[in-house]
Amino acid sequence: MPLEVKDEEQAIKLGSVAVECRVKRLEKGGVAKIKFRTKKYLLTYKIPLERLDDFLSKLKCKVVEV
Repeated sequence: MPLEVKDEEQAIKLGSVAVECRVKRLEKGGVAKIKFRTKKYLLTYKIPLERLDDFLSKLKCKVVEV
């Protein structure tokens, strides 16, 4: 079961530790779900589609669009 992250600062820190970041755009809800795969855990973070591009530019992990 994945853990959900609520804070944007913490999600950016996870981006530097994560092996891979998967992005799933949910157009119906106007939200994007980002999944951070670390060595031990799978963590998710939800963000509005308007702020997604700025957020992805701050991440240091390999971003994969699903």
